[in-house]
Amino acid sequence: MLLVGLTGSIGMGKSETARMFAALGVPVYDADAAVHALYDVGGAAVGAIGAAFPGSVKDGKVDRAALGAMTLGDSAAIKKLEAIIHPLVGQAQMDFLHQAEAGGATVVVLDVPLLFETRGETRVDAVVVVSAPADVQRARVLARPGMTEEKFEHILKRQTADAAKRAQAHYVIDTHLGLDHARERVAYVLEDLRRREAKIWKARKEAARQ
Repeated sequence: MLLVGLTGSIGMGKSETARMFAALGVPVYDADAAVHALYDVGGAAVGAIGAAFPGSVKDGKVDRAALGAMTLGDSAAIKKLEAIIHPLVGQAQMDFLHQAEAGGATVVVLDVPLLFETRGETRVDAVVVVSAPADVQRARVLARPGMTEEKFEHILKRQTADAAKRAQAHYVIDTHLGLDHARERVAYVLEDLRRREAKIWKARKEAARQ
């Protein structure tokens, strides 16, 4: 299978773009959804997070607001949380890939918000970055319930700059140009990937021999 990493900073339109790939029949792994499942009742991360962050679990699931308050601006707390979450998310991704491969998929999309921040671009065949002007991004994010300027700025500091992501991308989808434009770009990406498939496989095999 060809592995396509889909990423973008907060408020750039990544989730909507992921749905466009899915609408074209491409299996999509949603890292955010995987985390939500881990935090929910019966989730594999609930016990460990409750032990590491007392008071963060309520009614059998992680209270995201409470956990966010405990980790906001605290790098040590964030690292502690990541040490719990990242291995579990990695396992969920592997399970997804095995299932997609068994189903005969030739292309899959990994929707990962922190792809560059976790060096995930080294583990995929192509990277798609969704992007929009900074003023559009800010307006989208601050319109979300419970979002504040402080939270937004803190999130931005943890994310690779949009310009750097665009520079490293194989494909860029500008989401402020409308849904029709984005759909056209998604279709183009899939078409171009299938044209390049033989070259990608050749490069992958050569890398494996080194």
